[in-house]
Amino acid sequence: MYDYHHLPHAKQQTRSKRTLWITLALTLFFTIVEIIGGLLSNSLALLSDSAHMISDVLALGLSMIAIYLATRQPNSRFTFGYLRFEIIASFLNGLALAIIAIGICVEGIRRFLQPEPIDFKLMLIIASIGLVVNLVLTLVLSRSMKEEDNLNVQSALWHFIGDLLSSIGVIVSAVLIYLTGMIWFDPLISMVISVIIFVGGARIIKESYLILMESVPERYNLDEIRATIASVEGVEDVHEMHLWAISTEHYSLTAHVFINDNIQPFCIILAINETLKERYGIEHTTIQMENAAIHPHGEYGKQFLQHKEAAAQLTGMPGHTP
Repeated sequence: MYDYHHLPHAKQQTRSKRTLWITLALTLFFTIVEIIGGLLSNSLALLSDSAHMISDVLALGLSMIAIYLATRQPNSRFTFGYLRFEIIASFLNGLALAIIAIGICVEGIRRFLQPEPIDFKLMLIIASIGLVVNLVLTLVLSRSMKEEDNLNVQSALWHFIGDLLSSIGVIVSAVLIYLTGMIWFDPLISMVISVIIFVGGARIIKESYLILMESVPERYNLDEIRATIASVEGVEDVHEMHLWAISTEHYSLTAHVFINDNIQPFCIILAINETLKERYGIEHTTIQMENAAIHPHGEYGKQFLQHKEAAAQLTGMPGHTP
């Protein structure tokens, strides 16, 4: 251990790791089956699904790397450990989903303009197998998400939700082609699938982007937390406050506070930390105690001291001591 941390900057996600290994093996097997079936049947819907499955294999591989890196301890260079790679992997997975969706849509438009013959029977058989495989994998990943919250696994789950919808779409397309003889249902269904895949990818991109930009997590209201800290006895002002996520369920908060000189600073810090832990579940905090008359804060510090002196005059209490 390079340094002592009161909270671990590593994740031991046994369930997520085992789940990803299972999904990776099954996905790789079915990807090969679907590519062969798509080429033999000449179905765009099937080929688009197989392209998505290839992205799943790559995404799962990236997710596995993120899971293993997350177990590594912090060092002198990576003081937060390697937890953030989970978010980088999620961002890349979401980006892959969006790019694949756009590619499928473009190819669908081309097939509308230049229809090609399709072996709908083979298309239906492969799609039915894919439906079963993707349903199993989606259920496995969903159960894993309930036990261990992980944006990385969530991005993998969205891949398989897209695959499940793709399989359903291919089956619907094959049935419609069989009943009507209209092969344009194939590119139409593939384009509908691409929109669904794109929406899932965009969602993952947004969530991972917000974490990478160190924005305040949506579950928290910064103004509310600021008011909560300010309500702690001995705290007179809260500023320079930051709240961000290192990875899913791993939050950090820093803040500067002006304090009452008559109260022990360590008691104030303890009270703030306990309040944040109990009310918001935030345990990784850094609170800096300050005195506006000593620490330079420019106009902000001057205004604070003026308001404090004015309040002291109204109450008959002594103001600050420069």
